[in-house]
Amino acid sequence: GVTRLLLTRIPFFKEIIVSSFSCDNCSWSNTEIQSAGRIQEQGVRYTLAVTSRQDMNREVVKTDCASARIPELDFEIPAFSQKGVLTTIEGIIDRAVAGLEQDQPARRAMDKEVARKIDEFIGKLRQLKEVSSPFTFILDDPSGNSFVENPQAPQKDEALVVTHYRRSPQQCALLGLEVDARPPDAAEDLRDEVLQFNTNCPECNAPASTNMKLVQIPHFKEVIIMATNCDSCGHRTNEVKSGGAIEPQGTRITLRITDPSDMTRDILKSETCSVEIPELEFELGMGALGGKFTTLEGLLKDIRDLVEKNPFTLGDSSMPSRTGKLQEFIGKLQDVKGKSQAHFIMDDPAGNSYLQNVYAPEEDPELSVQRYERTFQQNDELGLNDMKTEGYEPEVASGR
Repeated sequence: GVTRLLLTRIPFFKEIIVSSFSCDNCSWSNTEIQSAGRIQEQGVRYTLAVTSRQDMNREVVKTDCASARIPELDFEIPAFSQKGVLTTIEGIIDRAVAGLEQDQPARRAMDKEVARKIDEFIGKLRQLKEVSSPFTFILDDPSGNSFVENPQAPQKDEALVVTHYRRSPQQCALLGLEVDARPPDAAEDLRDEVLQFNTNCPECNAPASTNMKLVQIPHFKEVIIMATNCDSCGHRTNEVKSGGAIEPQGTRITLRITDPSDMTRDILKSETCSVEIPELEFELGMGALGGKFTTLEGLLKDIRDLVEKNPFTLGDSSMPSRTGKLQEFIGKLQDVKGKSQAHFIMDDPAGNSYLQNVYAPEEDPELSVQRYERTFQQNDELGLNDMKTEGYEPEVASGR
């Protein structure tokens, strides 16, 4: 015989390979389809409410790993019981009828009762083709490569429900896919996903969206980066929060700026971190500028913007003497970016700030990290003095 292959594309679906075989000697013919793509990320389930003869003419792509069900008759075509086929819903019913009738002569000779029940069931299947009463057709394919036509595409079809689902380990094994024996780790999924939630813009109060991402900083810890963009007024802001707990000790990081390349070092400044530059007699208190994940140059630029954009310091109502001093400070701050040497100090009682060590994992000769015990006042500012994490259950029970 002769086998013919055709690569074709189904509108609003994908490419498939149609194979057709015919024999001139016995006139036997057969058609099959194979997906021209890969196994999809998720399985698919089509649920169609058949209510008219037009629904029987809908095109159906049924792969060999797909199962078809008609719940009203408790009828199912199991997966891998038929080859893949490109047909219609009526064609699937005709093919099922032909398969049941194939061995009926032998059944009538051996067990008339079973043959009679199968004849009754075949009659019910044939009645479905007349659509005298509505029925439900369900096509379930774990590979995601089956298809039921939507005649109203690209509009939505109210009679057709398409559901995508995650394959079970048994279905993955059935498709020959490797199954990961480890249970899915929700925290691991969060590291690879950008979460988005709705909020209001802090400037114009218009609806906006905030993106949140869990990021692992090398040689440090995990942090949460949050960014808000407003399409109405163009306001953009970003914030960094620690992804871990408060450290047992505070951290004081001192960097001696000696080269312009130091401006490119990554910096994580938490909300509890204060910044100091002794050469400029400058100190930025805890909570100012919020949490930042940027470079040293970016943080110095934020400090400059904080001074320049303050109307009480450089505005029309400011004192000339104060304006002169601040202009002088801005000039010295600009010189720090590459002309003059200075010390950059980050003091974080919570221990959640970070300054990049460009020599990591070796020690950086220009960078020193000092751990220290927090004072009572620092613990009070962090809310640790009033925090009780052990031995509180009996007291709560007795109070009740």
